[in-house]
Amino acid sequence: MAVQTKRHYKANGKLLLTGEYLVLNGAVSLALPCKLGQSMNVSERPGSEITWKSYDRKGNLWFSGSFDLMAFDPIDSTDKDIANSIQQLLRGACRQNSEFLSQWRRYTVETYLEFDREWGLGSSSTLVWCVAQWAEVNPYILLFDTFGGSGYDIACADADGPVLYQLLEHELHIDGADFDPTFKKQLFLIYLGRKQNSREALKKYHQSKAGLNGSVDKVSRLTESINAASTLKEFESLVRQHENLVADILGLPTVQSKEFPDYWGCVKSLGAWGGDFVLATTDRPEEETRAYFQSKGMDVIFRYDELILS
Repeated sequence: MAVQTKRHYKANGKLLLTGEYLVLNGAVSLALPCKLGQSMNVSERPGSEITWKSYDRKGNLWFSGSFDLMAFDPIDSTDKDIANSIQQLLRGACRQNSEFLSQWRRYTVETYLEFDREWGLGSSSTLVWCVAQWAEVNPYILLFDTFGGSGYDIACADADGPVLYQLLEHELHIDGADFDPTFKKQLFLIYLGRKQNSREALKKYHQSKAGLNGSVDKVSRLTESINAASTLKEFESLVRQHENLVADILGLPTVQSKEFPDYWGCVKSLGAWGGDFVLATTDRPEEETRAYFQSKGMDVIFRYDELILS
């Protein structure tokens, strides 16, 4: 009987509380690892190809394909773009570790998402992390060499609590954050109901970043202050300063002024502006807060401690 080996990997999802696009320019940013993530099982036995199956949070198969073990060319797949992304990751892993994968083995890869793909919690970054662990390579290099980005989402993938993240030209600074607010029961995370295209959002940012001036340092200072905020009132004041600063850089209205002008608390964009999740503060009962956002057609609402690792 052929011996079959199995491996299991798991990565946390992510949200970015501060820094937004300026994390790409060296701003200190506060990143939040999520309790929901993605896992990957890999089994191998004699053969000569990779078969891949991806399941959503409800257990439904949303992608399947197979790849050769020479150049990882897709043999067949249900989605050409997804297959090309997987090929890109496998090739990137092999560039770091030439001994990754044997041409005389058949690999079966199964991935399992714990969140909806549309939520923007890191379906790509969690996959990068899992593939990097499987290939025994540096996940940051794998990300930068393939999908690109700032890397804060990779920092979240194995963190056990909030992270202060800074991307500099020749190094990364990654430190555990003290952010565990006493007022976290007054913080909610709401999905706006539309997936933001991160690459399009980054393109818009790159077109507008010429006028950054001292904004990177300002955001870094705001991050440090938000991390240390001791009261809800102080936190809200700092968040509004952060939102206004980024709004000025992007030339866009804040999400609160555009969509929630009548909301009693503070609403902040998380990550790419115009989509995915927002954070909302409240001094009213949970039921009233939920009812407000539900009246806007938003049904995916988490308490802070329901979603964020701390």
